[in-house]
Amino acid sequence: MPRPADVDSWEEVRAVRVVVADDQAVVREGIVMLLGLLAGVEVVGSARDGEEAVALTAELAPDVVLMDLRMPRCDGVEATRRIRERHPGTEVVVLTTYADDASLFPALRAGARGYLTKDASGEEIVRALRDVTDGRAGLSPNVQRRLLEQLVERGASADRAGPSGGTGPGAERSAAATAAATAGPVVPGADGLTERETEVLVLVADGLSNQEIAGRLGISTATVKTHINNLFAKTGVRDRAQAVRYAYQHGLVRPPGRRVT
Repeated sequence: MPRPADVDSWEEVRAVRVVVADDQAVVREGIVMLLGLLAGVEVVGSARDGEEAVALTAELAPDVVLMDLRMPRCDGVEATRRIRERHPGTEVVVLTTYADDASLFPALRAGARGYLTKDASGEEIVRALRDVTDGRAGLSPNVQRRLLEQLVERGASADRAGPSGGTGPGAERSAAATAAATAGPVVPGADGLTERETEVLVLVADGLSNQEIAGRLGISTATVKTHINNLFAKTGVRDRAQAVRYAYQHGLVRPPGRRVT
C-alpha cells in the first residue's frame, strides 16, 4: 500500500483517533491493520456491529467512526444516527461495498460526513478522515459525481414542474427547489444573523473548513467557531449539513454551490 504523498506533513499533526465498525472479522481486522500502517491515524477500537460502535463511541470518544452499513443488530445507518445525535464531536465516514442510492442517501441523511467504497486506497481513507475532522466532506469521486447528478436531476424536475406543476409532496419539493435556485440574496438579520454570521454561513455552504474560513475573512479559527455556534443557535440547525440546507433554502447560495450576487 503506497504512502500518501503528503504523509510527512501529517506526521506532525495529531493523529485522527478512529473506531472501525464492520461485522466481518477478516475485513475488520484488515482495515485495522491497514490503518495501523498509515501515518496520521490511531485505531482506538473496533466493533462487530452498530451497537458496539455506539457503545465504543461513548467510551472512547473517537474523532471518527469508520462505519460499515450492512451489519446485524444495528446497521450502519442507525448507528450513524445515534452517534451523531448523542456524540456530535464524533464524525462518521462510511466504508462499504455499496454505492447505490438506497445506501448512500440514508447514510448521509443520518449524519455521515464521508462515504467511501471498500476499493478505496489507504490514501483516500486517510484523506477522508482528515477532511471530516477539518469540517469538510470526505466523499469519494464516484459519490461526489452521484450527488451532483442527483442535484441536476432535481433541478430538471423543478424546471419541468414549473410554477403550476401540480400538487402533492413531489410538487412541493420541486417548488422548494425552484425557489432556492431563483431567490435573491438574504439580507443580514434573517433569524437574527449578523452580517459576519451570514458571511460565515455562506462559506460553510461553499464547503470551506473553519481554517479556510478564518483565512478568507482574516479572523481566528476560534472566532469562526464562535460565529458558527451562534448561527447554529439562531437558525436552529444542528450541524454543517443542515446549515448548508438552510443556506440553499434561504437563497444564500445556488446549486451547485455558487454564491448569489
